[in-house]
Amino acid sequence: MLWRFFPAAVLGAMLSGVVLSIPARAEPALAVGEFSKGQQGKGIPSGWQPLTFKKISVHTRYELVEDRGTVVVRASSQAAASGLIRHIRIDPAQYPVIRWRWKITSMLKKADVSRKQGDDYAARIYITFEYDPGRAGIFDRIKYEGARLLYGQYPPSAAISYIWEGRAPEGAVIPNAYTDKLMMIVVESGEEKLNAWVDEQRNVYEDFKTAFGKEPPVITGVAIMTDTDNTGETAVSFYGDIGFYKTLSSDD
Repeated sequence: MLWRFFPAAVLGAMLSGVVLSIPARAEPALAVGEFSKGQQGKGIPSGWQPLTFKKISVHTRYELVEDRGTVVVRASSQAAASGLIRHIRIDPAQYPVIRWRWKITSMLKKADVSRKQGDDYAARIYITFEYDPGRAGIFDRIKYEGARLLYGQYPPSAAISYIWEGRAPEGAVIPNAYTDKLMMIVVESGEEKLNAWVDEQRNVYEDFKTAFGKEPPVITGVAIMTDTDNTGETAVSFYGDIGFYKTLSSDD
C-alpha cells in the first residue's frame, strides 16, 4: 500500500527528519526500536516519527503499552492506514540481520498480497534503501532527479516489506501490487500463531539480493505498519524491540 503514494508521501514522510549514522566503533548489535525502554501511555516511541499519507484521513493508532511485563508498541487500525518510521543509515553488509518480535490478534479476511484491493496487513516491517545515481539507468536518473528538484531529496530506490500474510505461503517473495520497487516477503502465514509473541530474524542483505537480483545499497529507514484502509477491516497488533546484528542467531 505504501508505494502507491510514491514519491510524494515517501519524500514527505520517509525522508524528512534527523538521519542517524552508524558509529565508527559499532557495537555487536545496532538498536533501531528500543520500545521496551519506553514508558507505557506514550503515543510515539523515542526516535520514531509518524508516517501518514495525504489521501488517507483515518490513521492507525500507535501507543506504548505493557504486555506481559514488557513495554511494546500496540497498533490499532479500523479502516485506517499509517505507520511509524525510524530514519537511520545502516550498511547491510556490516549489519545484515534484522531481528524483531511481533504479535497479531486476528487475520484480515479480505487481505490479498496479489491485489491492490487486498493490500492490507495486520503487521509488517518496512526496510527502505538509498537511491544511488551511479547505479541507476537513464530513465530512473531522470525520474529521481525530477523528484529531487521538486522535494529536495531522492526517494528510496527500493524497499522490502516483511509481512504476516493469510494466503501466500511462508517464504514467498512477491512484488507489491502497486510497484515492483517494493518486494513483499512472507515471514508468517495463517492463524496458527495468533495471540502469541513470535521472534523473527531475517538476513536483509541476502533477502535484497534474492528479491532484486543485485547488491543492496545503504538502508535508510525502518518502519512498522498496520493498515486496513483497503479492506475496511479492524486489526490490533503489537511490535517488540527491533535491532540489526552481524550474524543470525542459532537460537531461532
